[in-house]
Amino acid sequence: MGESISVVIPTLNEEATVGDIVATIRRELMDQVGLVDEILVIDSGSQDRTCEVARAAGARVFSAADIAPEWGNHPGKGENLWKSQFVAQGSIFCFIDGDILDFHSGFVTGLVGPLLDAEHPHTQYVKAFYRRPLLSTDGPVQQGGGRVSEILMRPLFSLFYPQLCEFIQPLAGEYAVRRSLLERLSFPCGYAVETTHLIDTLQLCGMEAFAQCDLDCRHHRNRDLADLGEMSCAILQVFLARAERDGLLALRNVSADYIRQIWVDQEWERQKKNLDVSERPAYATRQHPHLS
Repeated sequence: MGESISVVIPTLNEEATVGDIVATIRRELMDQVGLVDEILVIDSGSQDRTCEVARAAGARVFSAADIAPEWGNHPGKGENLWKSQFVAQGSIFCFIDGDILDFHSGFVTGLVGPLLDAEHPHTQYVKAFYRRPLLSTDGPVQQGGGRVSEILMRPLFSLFYPQLCEFIQPLAGEYAVRRSLLERLSFPCGYAVETTHLIDTLQLCGMEAFAQCDLDCRHHRNRDLADLGEMSCAILQVFLARAERDGLLALRNVSADYIRQIWVDQEWERQKKNLDVSERPAYATRQHPHLS
């Protein structure tokens, strides 16, 4: 079909899981059947053995900071995904998170399959969905995962982009995209990259460009409420800018690059956390950073 497939895994301190993920893809989808052409790990500066483990398992490993250094470097998953376009060769990108505890090769085949279906050439973006149990000391809570999706994203999509409510897991980190579309999308450097991809693809291509794939169940490490609050604030910032761009609301003086939180341990403590709300331009339209 003239297609090539790059599996991209963004990482930050994923020593415990990334080796099994890479080894499974390498063994079952490269060595046995030749479906995947390359596995790339794009790392955000792990302090553990993530890079060493991934390289030993068969991945090409890059530090995001070393890719296109003329653009500088930002922390965050979106930065890793954007930087991958400089080094990956595939016509199809399959993004897989590096913290999946029960990974199997169906994550990749399920996501790229619709893009290889000649009867549906309009499909350009395939999103995973699954049950996301929340791991706790009492065992998994079957409907406890996906908290930001259900508390933040689904209400926002219901109000402003109702078509996108069709996505069962809108913030899923596993998805496959044609490079021809990916290069037209801008990338927030942090948590909001999945949200903007859905909104911008909807505006560029309409709903017919999307497909979803049922991957059954996904276990990963769960974030605490402080992390989820930070994630939600970053997503909301970018979402509001998109909604204003699309003429769905008008904003005045709501931009901020920090979140204030209050937590109690021995006493109430106020915290102010900075947020990186930078956004990378679409790869296809980027200029040299010193000229943009």
